[in-house]
Amino acid sequence: MRVLRDPFNRPVTSLRISLTHRCNFRCFFCHMEGEQDCRRELSTTEIEKIVMVASSLGMRKVKLTGGEPLLREDITEIVRRITPHVDEVSMTSNGFYLEEYAEKLYEAGLKRVNVSLHSLNQQIFEKITGVNAVEKVKKGIKAAVKSGLKPVKINMVVLKGLNDKDIPRMIEFSKNCGAILQLIEFQPIQYGAPYWKKFYYDLSLVEEELKENSKDVLVRELQRRRQYYLRNGGIVEIVKPMHNSSFCMNCTRLRVTADGKLKPCLMRNDNLVDVKPILESHDLKELEKAFEEAVSRREPYWKG
Repeated sequence: MRVLRDPFNRPVTSLRISLTHRCNFRCFFCHMEGEQDCRRELSTTEIEKIVMVASSLGMRKVKLTGGEPLLREDITEIVRRITPHVDEVSMTSNGFYLEEYAEKLYEAGLKRVNVSLHSLNQQIFEKITGVNAVEKVKKGIKAAVKSGLKPVKINMVVLKGLNDKDIPRMIEFSKNCGAILQLIEFQPIQYGAPYWKKFYYDLSLVEEELKENSKDVLVRELQRRRQYYLRNGGIVEIVKPMHNSSFCMNCTRLRVTADGKLKPCLMRNDNLVDVKPILESHDLKELEKAFEEAVSRREPYWKG
């Protein structure tokens, strides 16, 4: 199978598609997948065309993101339509509607899901998200595990002075409900913004503690992320993108914005390739060329 490689010889094997900018949460640090001023959304048919071409070029894994993907009324149909073209379809969600949708999504072909849960403390949760919904999200996570989606990952963006003390409790919760806890280093799109220093929390010390309490450590191919298999049965994955050249050099993703642009890097908006006009013309060969162009524009954001 043909696999596209960028100028740094990085293979592009996965596609991250933003389905909408709409969200029922108001997380103050949300980077909206690095997108700006999105005023339209791709149709189910357009999404399927994108996935078909991407798959033929070696992108065999697709992650559906937002905003909140479950705000799309056609979300189950989207999953059903694209599943036959790739090896895996996964999703990110804030979990609010997941209790209702988990089984339907699994039956449509969804393999796994990442659910954002930044604290089990209702006051802290509401301060971060702007909504009173921690119990609803917890139910969504448990429903996802029960439905057969695997793995279910809990995404926790660690914020200094806000939720960093919640990590032990989150490890215990994720273990008890059969999920993997993913601790994510705060990475604002506007690097150096005043709030970055206020909330940035270095995960290095957390990693040292995890290592001491682990029976095994797995280094994933994607971005060289480490998964710690704790002696108490929990699993914790660390995502450290800041100033991390190894993270960038092992990135295999290409992104699609909600309004139909190919986005080579989360952190940049000056190298996008607009495929919306091509989708309207139904020219799949031109769409293939657009993918080739987008991949040729890829370069590591952190270079060492």
